[in-house]
Amino acid sequence: MKILQILPALGTGGVERGTIEVAQALAAAGIPNAVASAGGPRVADLVALGVSHFTLPLDTKNPFTIRRNAARLADLARREGFTLMHARSRAPAWSAYWASRRADVTFLTTFHGVYGTSPRFLKIPYNRVMTKGAKVIAVSNFVKRHVIETYGVPEEKVVRIHRGADTRTFRPDAVSPEQAAARRAALGFAPDVPVVTLPGRLTRWKGQTILLDALARMRHRELGCLIVGSDQGRTDYSAELKAMAARLPPETKVVFLEHADDMPCIYALSDIVVNASSAQPEAFGRVIPEAQAMGIITVGTAHGGACETIDDSVTGFLVPPGDIGALAAKLDEVLDLPAERKAAIRAAALDSVRTNFSTDRMCAETIALYRSLDAGV
Repeated sequence: MKILQILPALGTGGVERGTIEVAQALAAAGIPNAVASAGGPRVADLVALGVSHFTLPLDTKNPFTIRRNAARLADLARREGFTLMHARSRAPAWSAYWASRRADVTFLTTFHGVYGTSPRFLKIPYNRVMTKGAKVIAVSNFVKRHVIETYGVPEEKVVRIHRGADTRTFRPDAVSPEQAAARRAALGFAPDVPVVTLPGRLTRWKGQTILLDALARMRHRELGCLIVGSDQGRTDYSAELKAMAARLPPETKVVFLEHADDMPCIYALSDIVVNASSAQPEAFGRVIPEAQAMGIITVGTAHGGACETIDDSVTGFLVPPGDIGALAAKLDEVLDLPAERKAAIRAAALDSVRTNFSTDRMCAETIALYRSLDAGV
């Protein structure tokens, strides 16, 4: 068995992280594997693992280049002896699908999200390549239902493998109280003020405006809010968010942090971590399980993957999508919980992540699927 994972490029997103995590687990298990992409900053991570990377223009949607990539991947598969191609995105999946047929290699895909279907006569046929694998991995039950209902894929063909939090990196003892206090102070938050954090790139569907509106309605006014994420060129939206923050009561301090290399510390300094995605559900959303793995209470939107990572009132709390009043009330409620109740929620969430939503589990289930396909099961 020799695995080739295929994706557009190796940047800094969740698809890229999952690719590298699986590559690392395969290498640790002694299973030969490689990655093909257009390159990017995370190629260095593969090299450090001793995993080969093949650079091809797989980040294109040009139909002629996609066809040429199919020939390149077929040649690569024959030359390197790959037995399975695992595609993680649509355009390179077309190349990999055609290559797999030429080279007689097993083809597998992962739906990392829910793709747009408008206009249907164009998007549905384009997206359908992701259903052509011998098996189709869905990153959540929400995505699995979408694949079955939208594309008519038989249920037995779709395998749900949840994404995971790296519980070796994200764990309650990963950051000392002194480190968290120092980071909190460096961000300008007073030591006794609760901090509500929303990580995620600055785009409207992630719900930053909903959180800021909710802060304006809360009974608790003396608190901090940390919004972590880049606007990725959406400067009008980031300016809108900063204007909203400026209108909040003076005792509510909002800090915008474009990038953080120390997410365990960011979680550790937070009292509540929020996922406020509204216009569209998160396919899975790693923020919630990462925060839970750090022992932080989470509040999420009751749709998509959050309904799987949060057991409402047991491992965290859910609020209706886009309901500003409900989010404000829930944040007030969580801040008012007695210490014993907070401790019970943290403990239940930590146990849930370790049992159901760890990177180790994700990788083990993925490798087990590879083995079953290799064995023709």
